[in-house]
Amino acid sequence: MSKILVTGASGVLGKKTLQHLLDRRPASDLVGLVRDPAKAQDLAELGVELRTGDYLDPESLRKAFVGIGKLMLVPTHAFTDRRTAHANVIDAAAGAGVRHVVYAPIIRDEGSTLSMKEITAEDEFTRAKLAASGLAHTLAEHPPFLDVITPYMGADPYGNGVRVPAGDGRFAAASRDDLAAAQAAILTEEGHEGKTYRLTGGPSVSFAGIAEILSAIHGSEVPYVPVSDEEYLDAMRTVGFPDFAVEFVLTWVRGMNAGEWEAKGKDLETLIGHSPTTTAEFLRAEYAAR
Repeated sequence: MSKILVTGASGVLGKKTLQHLLDRRPASDLVGLVRDPAKAQDLAELGVELRTGDYLDPESLRKAFVGIGKLMLVPTHAFTDRRTAHANVIDAAAGAGVRHVVYAPIIRDEGSTLSMKEITAEDEFTRAKLAASGLAHTLAEHPPFLDVITPYMGADPYGNGVRVPAGDGRFAAASRDDLAAAQAAILTEEGHEGKTYRLTGGPSVSFAGIAEILSAIHGSEVPYVPVSDEEYLDAMRTVGFPDFAVEFVLTWVRGMNAGEWEAKGKDLETLIGHSPTTTAEFLRAEYAAR
């Protein structure tokens, strides 16, 4: 039987996808692609085969994809050569006889005017590359990650409030664990080829709504405090984001404020077989002890 390979296996999303795959397939059917096997030894200890490969080294990819039937292309980091990296993976997959590729772009509605540097153009390039490749493929579109939005609210929201640029749009972030579970379902079930899934969580919430949730958790008011873009950028530097990333974070927040990722449909719930983690549930676990 051909195997299932997940790229970026030492990263959070790749590793979680393989962990969910272990609930569905024996470890002997699973392969993780890594640049440094030492960073994924926990997977190796569970029986997952690790193969060394680099998105920017086509020959390493061709060797790593031998005997692979299905492949999860976890997008490489922003601020890298994402077009070349993704093109190399797709070309190597086609050359190695991979039957089915799953890719995880960011959700973007048709006609959307939001353009995210290092994300939007690269996602569109990868979609087009897959469409022209002749490979059966599935798009598992992601909203913002629920488990990384807390820094977006600024340092110490209990003490300072939820301090973000103004906007009343709602967004339906999803946890990386739920997204990984959905990807594992796509990789192990039949009938997903040629489909596009919008993996929004739910219910959708605004940043003002997050302040209300935190107020209920804290037992006293956590105010929603709209700030200027300049003040927000300074605050993100204080939280610890490097200079090259602060504008990137602001773009995410602008999209969230514009309702770019409001919940539409039940794709995530259907794929994982239960309601996804809500923003309120996540924040309760994250902030209850603070």
